[in-house]
Amino acid sequence: MNASRVVRTELITTQPSEALANLLGTDIPVGELPALWHWVHLLEKRPHADLGPDGHPTFGIPAPPGPGRKRMFAGGRVSTHSPLLFGLPATRTTWVVDTTEKQGSTGPLTFVTVRNEYTQDGRVCIVDENDIVYRTSGSSLSVQVGALESVPDEQGPAPREPALTLTADEALLFRFSALTYNAHRIHYDHNWVREEGYGDLVVHGPLQALMMGELIRRNGDGLVGRQFAYRLVSPMIGPQTFTVVAGADGVDAGVEVHDVHGALTAVSTVGPIDPEQDCVTSSIDRTL
Repeated sequence: MNASRVVRTELITTQPSEALANLLGTDIPVGELPALWHWVHLLEKRPHADLGPDGHPTFGIPAPPGPGRKRMFAGGRVSTHSPLLFGLPATRTTWVVDTTEKQGSTGPLTFVTVRNEYTQDGRVCIVDENDIVYRTSGSSLSVQVGALESVPDEQGPAPREPALTLTADEALLFRFSALTYNAHRIHYDHNWVREEGYGDLVVHGPLQALMMGELIRRNGDGLVGRQFAYRLVSPMIGPQTFTVVAGADGVDAGVEVHDVHGALTAVSTVGPIDPEQDCVTSSIDRTL
């Protein structure tokens, strides 16, 4: 357990959300942030000298558990009590709430859960927990995916409505990395992807989660006053047009993402905010 915390306060301006809206091809928000759009605000902007070979900081929150460990974003939970408002300062407080060591078939795995609380005008507006996996350099991606208990759906997405598509070409992947201040080289460096065992650029997990939230925001009851839980079940490899569709129980129960080949890459559920949210449960060990 890491007791240290990182606190960042800044004015919620319109420019990052305008940039995200233009990236996604949707309306520029007015008055308040749409759900999940806090991911482009209050970002930690580390000095370039802090970055390791993969583009991630070598220390801080979270820090790699050892040299040469590869990082993967696995999922998380976002409880939106109320939206952040433009024109007012807000504060993000970040700390590690859980670290678990496990032994995979090809090496050790470290599971880290990071909690972010966003406050504005004296109250907690958003509680956002991220689940991150660190694997050894020699561990295969099949072990990485197997640790998440995922099985890609080779039959493709069921013809459910409503649905959204997004063309995540090289330019969009680069712009999303820049907008979220994410220097992880698997998203833009064709040479580096081989270092981490991928065949091509990797489409960001948070981008897939954001698009799942967009489908619910645009076509359902939204995410304010609810908890959005999501899990990345298989890496989305290569620039492509991917599809977000309603889950089997409808868009307000949860949605899912399929890649251009029809394989399932991310799933989500929506439910009431857990009043006992301080008891952290990793999405890696959940069944969504």
